[in-house]
Amino acid sequence: MSETKQQVVLVADDDPEILAMLGIRLGKKGYKVLEAVDGLQTLELARKHHPDLVLLDVMMPGKNGWEVAKELRADKSLRDMGIVMLTAIGEKVNEMTSPLYGADAFVDKPFEFSDLEKKIKTVLADRMKSQS
Repeated sequence: MSETKQQVVLVADDDPEILAMLGIRLGKKGYKVLEAVDGLQTLELARKHHPDLVLLDVMMPGKNGWEVAKELRADKSLRDMGIVMLTAIGEKVNEMTSPLYGADAFVDKPFEFSDLEKKIKTVLADRMKSQS
């Protein structure tokens, strides 16, 4: 019987409460969770650990989430990771801008964890299909 690899999710948000909540909830769902508090740390952790998915807050210090998403998509070795933008900037803005920067999906804050979890599962499943 083959073992399934634990999926790694990098959560990038400068709000410590959101980081803690998502870290706990995603950990309980079986994901290995990495945490970053700004755009530069997000890029550093993504390059070092190659997570399966990045949850990216848009408004972060260092580099914003859109800049990070654009850099991740430009890096050939990281192009296959899923990106979900997580932001409170407004649904229409998020809907229009997230695809421009290479995000697979977006979730508006405040959010229901169940909605976020569905987006994460969908993006991971779509990414797995495209790799096979």
